[in-house]
Amino acid sequence: MSINPDYITITSHLLVALVAGALIGYERSYQGRPAGFRTHTLVCMASAVLMLLTVFQSTWFLASAEVVRVDPTRMAQGIMTGIGFLGAGVIVKEGATVRGLTTAASIWITAAIGILAGVGFYFPVVLVTALTLGTLSMFRWIEARMPTWLYLRHTVRFAVERAIPESEYTDFIAAQHFRISEFSYRLDRASGYVEYRMVMKSRTPDAERRLALALASKDDILVFTLTPAGD
Repeated sequence: MSINPDYITITSHLLVALVAGALIGYERSYQGRPAGFRTHTLVCMASAVLMLLTVFQSTWFLASAEVVRVDPTRMAQGIMTGIGFLGAGVIVKEGATVRGLTTAASIWITAAIGILAGVGFYFPVVLVTALTLGTLSMFRWIEARMPTWLYLRHTVRFAVERAIPESEYTDFIAAQHFRISEFSYRLDRASGYVEYRMVMKSRTPDAERRLALALASKDDILVFTLTPAGD
């Protein structure tokens, strides 16, 4: 039994989009960014799906161009614009943490699947649904096990007379498997304290918890904070 060549073309287009989105998303996840592996994969596939509507327009839009002259993809454009507002509503920012990006991307690609179903383009509906489910489930497992950079914004405060020298403190941070990328100072003589501020990163598992315990054990430290940060 011969395979429809259009099916091969559609499959290859979607798989290329999946791989390209996954590679870019992997780099973002590796750098500790909130929009990472699965989000980029879903957005890339959704864009490819919508372009397939144009490439294979003659397959599902059967009216003769001599009888009616319309742009059947205009409805898809309007739908995806509206869905963009819905997707934005599920994205929540809590301090330095962003949640809901993958859910927003899944809403977007679900809308694209609905458009395909609405025009009767059933083979891509089945294929994209399977790829989307695989991305949301299997890619979650991969994402949880891939090496990534943990970025932290760190502030520490000492009494002026008991401040640890910068070189000694940076050596202490390095011993906790962190690299410092930015460093600044603040001196408040009226209040009698010195403050170090820095952005640092680590690839060591559980590094944040171990650093917090090490900081808590130092009597010279008055106050410290550890906040997730991007690159």
